[in-house]
Amino acid sequence: MSRLLLVEDEPGLVMTLTDRLMAEGYDVESATDAPSGLEMASSGSFDAILLDVMLPGGNGMDVCRTLRQRGLQTPILMLTAKGQVVDKVVGLKLGADDYLVKPFDMAELLARVEALIRRSASKDAAAPTADSYRFGDISVDFRKAEVVKAGEPLDLSAREFKLLKYFVEHRGAALTRDELLNEVWGYNAMPSTRTVDVHVAWLRQKLEDNPRHPQYILTVHGLGYKFVG
Repeated sequence: MSRLLLVEDEPGLVMTLTDRLMAEGYDVESATDAPSGLEMASSGSFDAILLDVMLPGGNGMDVCRTLRQRGLQTPILMLTAKGQVVDKVVGLKLGADDYLVKPFDMAELLARVEALIRRSASKDAAAPTADSYRFGDISVDFRKAEVVKAGEPLDLSAREFKLLKYFVEHRGAALTRDELLNEVWGYNAMPSTRTVDVHVAWLRQKLEDNPRHPQYILTVHGLGYKFVG
């Protein structure tokens, strides 16, 4: 049974979410303010954390940042009443794995939680060695610079491979186009951020089952990209 921590101060929503999540088979604990949420989350005994942004005694963004600074890798789903892109971007940059804007559909919440837990479990099962990494039906051999999908070798350019390697090394993080340009192309190169978009599109064509709806290299609107393999 997966254990969830719900950090939310609205009593009605806490009751509704707890009842529904428990009915779906989750073990749910809750905290109603930032300090207690941070303390409970820091135990690391949860499979996912549902974290509201506006909380008594602090801010969900600060809680998220502190947890990541402490090295906690538990998936975090931010719950926010704010729909502005800037809030979503800040949350992702601080280490949140996903966000959901209130009011949200319960079915969507359940789907997001399930996806986060499944992705986290898959990541743990496919923990990378120094020389290789696996996600889905794709394996990457960093030493040989080889990528294989469903048993078939993929033909990646040197730049595409370097971009994929950077994504894998920073999986779960929201990466700006400028950061990717600096780290993958180098400070002395003079490409535009459009170059990043083009190479990401090429990578998706080769890696994703459905490049139009990618499951590994996701777009973080207003910011850049995020690898979740």
